[in-house]
Amino acid sequence: MNKSLRQRAILNLLKHEPVANQDELQKALRKRGIKAGQATLSRDIRELGLSKTANGYAMSHAEGGSTPALPPVSRLVREFAFEVRTAQNLLVIKTSIGSAQPVAAALDDQEWPEVVGTVAGDDTILIVCPDNKDTLRLASRIQEMLA
Repeated sequence: MNKSLRQRAILNLLKHEPVANQDELQKALRKRGIKAGQATLSRDIRELGLSKTANGYAMSHAEGGSTPALPPVSRLVREFAFEVRTAQNLLVIKTSIGSAQPVAAALDDQEWPEVVGTVAGDDTILIVCPDNKDTLRLASRIQEMLA
């Protein structure tokens, strides 16, 4: 499920019923056909600026949303990445010095099915993909951002 749709569903849910904890939130979303793990829900709660009250989660902002912490992934890749290399189910992205972590964070935020996980150093990102085919697909997607 798309991150923005999931977060919109969370906000809609909170407008209509109290949610005491992440377990209740996860169950309520599942009833609506939305599967999300605990780590994903924690990230959503933080990004949406929700706060925990005596009555459960509440929206901190007037609209309940928050501005994204990072620029779009395409912009970060275009500005800071300069090389993409594949090795079996691994993808290595070279970036300018000090830029690997924000680029990796933006890639993680995309929740692409081709990405199992990322590890970022100072100027290198390692992306683990499920298989060689997904690695090539992801490499192509990132190469398009570089063009």
